[in-house]
This record gives sequence, C-alpha cells and structure tokens, in this order.
Amino acid sequence: MAKKVTVFGSFVVDLMARTPHLPVPGETVKGSMFKMGPGGKGFNQGVAAHKAGATVSMITKLGKDTFANVALDAMKELNMDTSKVFITEKTETGSALILVDEKTSQNEIVVVLGACNTISDEEVDSIADIVKDCEYLLTQLETNTSAIERVIDIAYKNKVKVILNTAPIQPISDDILGKVDLITPNEVEAEILTGICIDGEENAKKAAAWFFAKGVKNVLITLGGRGVFIATKEKQEIIPAYKVNAIDTTGAGDAFNGGLVAALAEGKDLWEAAKFANALAAIAVQRLGTTPAMPTRVEIDEFIAKH
Repeated sequence: MAKKVTVFGSFVVDLMARTPHLPVPGETVKGSMFKMGPGGKGFNQGVAAHKAGATVSMITKLGKDTFANVALDAMKELNMDTSKVFITEKTETGSALILVDEKTSQNEIVVVLGACNTISDEEVDSIADIVKDCEYLLTQLETNTSAIERVIDIAYKNKVKVILNTAPIQPISDDILGKVDLITPNEVEAEILTGICIDGEENAKKAAAWFFAKGVKNVLITLGGRGVFIATKEKQEIIPAYKVNAIDTTGAGDAFNGGLVAALAEGKDLWEAAKFANALAAIAVQRLGTTPAMPTRVEIDEFIAKH
C-alpha cells in the first residue's frame, strides 16, 4: 500500500505562446499558437504524483476569480481532493506568462504568484494533521518563505520525510536545510546555493558534500539531458536520462519531482525512484504544456517497458 504524500506549493494559470523566436526588448513577434491551462510548480508536481499513482493531498491557495476555476476544474476532472485548497478575496490567482521558441524549445517565463504567495501561518497550521498523516512532504520555493518554513517544521517534528525542490531559486536557511531528507536542485540551482559549478561528476560530489555538511540527508541534482546525479552517504552516481525528442521542456523538473515522490511513496529506493521519475519527465517533455503534459501510470509503465 502506497504511503500518503502532501504536495505543498504554488498554483498559477499558464498562458503559453509558441513563437518562431523569442522577442528581444522592444520587439513584437507573431506567435504561432496560444494555450491556457493549469500550472505552477507545486500544482504541476502534485498532478504528476497523482497521475503516477500516489495518494496526494494538494495544498495551494487561489484568488476568488475566473483563474481559480482553472485549478478547481482540473482537480475535479482528475478526481483530486479540492478541500485543502485555500481561497482568498484579497489577492488574484497566480499566473505565468510563458514564451516558447518553437525551434529550440527554449522558454522565457514571468510568474506573478498572487494568492499562493500569501499563505498564512494559520492556514499552514490548519493542515498540520494532513501533513502528520503522510510519509512524504514535497514542497518548492514558489510560495511565501514563511509558509514553506512552517510546513517543513511541522513535517520534521512529526518525522515526515521532507523533499525540497529548490525552484525557483532563493536563499535557504541552514535551519531549513537541516530538516530536509532529500533536496532536488537542478545544476544551476545547485551552483547558486553551493558556489560550486556542476560541470561534471567530481564537482557534483563536492556540491553534495556541501549539502551533507548542512544536514541534508540525500542529494539529487538534475543535469538536464545528462540525467541525474544522486548522492547518499553510501553511494554516489549519475543515472542517465532517456533520449527523446523534446518539444516543450517547461514542466520537466516538476514532472521529475512528482514522479520521484510517487515512486518513493510506493517503497522504491532512491535509485529506482529516479529512473521512474526520469521516464515520467521524458514523456512530459514530448508534449505541450505543464500540468496537461503529465502522463498516467499506464503510460509511464509502458514507456519503461519499451525503453
């Protein structure tokens, strides 16, 4: 029986346009396609974990506006519980303006976090029982820091394993790092946090040692097309990525983190979980969008069997 997972994080509506090239300042470019849909790092990860088979409590915060319905409708369609979603009349629902270069799949993103950047201490305390009832808490850095610190503290005090995805990057206190069971930066975030350029396995090991010194128990650094570097106290190695034809890499990290927590909650070890997460991300980048690109469990299992 898979253990329960709490995903605590952001929701934003993705407003995505594809264009022949990304505009330079002052330039207007004719786009070739527009798509609106649910997104936000927290929400993407929650949906990825849910569709991969995890029992997920999704915690986020929305405004009382039409964009809120994008989240609630998506959750209802996926049979996800909406009762842990906070609503406020004071702030709008978050949004993200995403430009994707249709030739290179490179993107530029502006995120306006709105409501999910205003989660109060009282709101965090109101979900304490949900967090305590879980095996894993997965969170990111896309909501207000006070809420992230408080929910991590609740998890840590109740022996719930904390997975911290360090996106979008910002400073993290040593106090928080000491409560993290698994940290999952990409290579750029790892370099910003540790000051070590992750240009190969040797420096990835040095970065892992930096995190270990801060009290983090396990380290996983995603390396884009090169795969993922995993470091535990016992073992350190790179697991290669699947080679696929990516058309939109926008939610790749979220797909990976959602898949990772789903696999860990099933009892897979970190190495197996990372391979599973790699597969989930490989499928997602072959599709447009973020939340809508997340594959089902059947699709993930078929992909792994084929590759």
